[in-house]
Amino acid sequence: MAHVSVPASTANLGAGFDCIGLAVDRRLDASATVASHQPGDVTIIRSGTLSPLDVRPNKDLIYTGFLAACDAAGRPFTGSVHFNVHSTIPVARGLGSSAAAVVAGAILANQTLDLGLTSARLVDVCAGIEGHADNVAAALHGGAVLSVVQAGTSYKVVHLTVHESLAFVFAVPPFETVTKAARDVLPPVIPHSRAVLAASRAASLVLGLANADADLLAAALDDVLHVPYRRSLVHGYDDVIASAISAGAYGATLSGSGSTLVAVTPSDAIVEVAEVMQQTWAGLGVTCDTFVSRTPAAGAGWTVTPPGESNTVTEASALTERPVAV
Repeated sequence: MAHVSVPASTANLGAGFDCIGLAVDRRLDASATVASHQPGDVTIIRSGTLSPLDVRPNKDLIYTGFLAACDAAGRPFTGSVHFNVHSTIPVARGLGSSAAAVVAGAILANQTLDLGLTSARLVDVCAGIEGHADNVAAALHGGAVLSVVQAGTSYKVVHLTVHESLAFVFAVPPFETVTKAARDVLPPVIPHSRAVLAASRAASLVLGLANADADLLAAALDDVLHVPYRRSLVHGYDDVIASAISAGAYGATLSGSGSTLVAVTPSDAIVEVAEVMQQTWAGLGVTCDTFVSRTPAAGAGWTVTPPGESNTVTEASALTERPVAV
């Protein structure tokens, strides 16, 4: 038996499209009890934000991640597994709920079956399911991370510095954004001039986060690559973003592909920014929840209970040398 705790994550942060993610202090907790010698039955008990989910157990993303880890280790799984899953991560709101489930499943397989996969390999496996590594790398490693494709489907994950004075305010509306719909609105090609601007703003994001540079963060959070095409999917986007900036945020943008909006703020502006985002949306007939991450959350951690032994606690960063901060 094993238990895992995986954080939520916000991806892109404006200009870091599909490559920058930050762990957020909402979590998915899951346990798996495995009987590898019994026929392949899959059962899941869901609670928290997952309670309304109506997905067959063998199609659940936690089981998808579990099987993918087994396949990556060359040990296809044919046994029985029971999952017990509780989550505080809003579903389909741009906070990495699917990535957390995939990562949880992969880690549970790795630990209960002693597959021997490193954290680097787990990122690659989970990114193969998600289609990109921004959320899964943040969920696994914690903090803020940059994921760079090295060759084929392999990623180099580097931790980014986030200045201690920064905080992240999240406004979560009651409506969902479907990831596929958010992908479908993106154009297949963009002008070279826009690509150059997008690259400069991505670089601005890295340095802006490290130095709490107001000008760089304002530019980085005003994305030109994906947000212009997705903003119409979120009712009230322009008004809520403008209100956050007027209340003292350096900038604000979609969390992932939405519908959650995230503002990057000085720590002394947290209350004002959260209140005005909530009030602005309320004025448009939308009741949203707000929460604050004052620092990036810790990454995935787990306990393992082999037969006849006591629990041992491990974090993902212990599997490999921790990447160097930029």
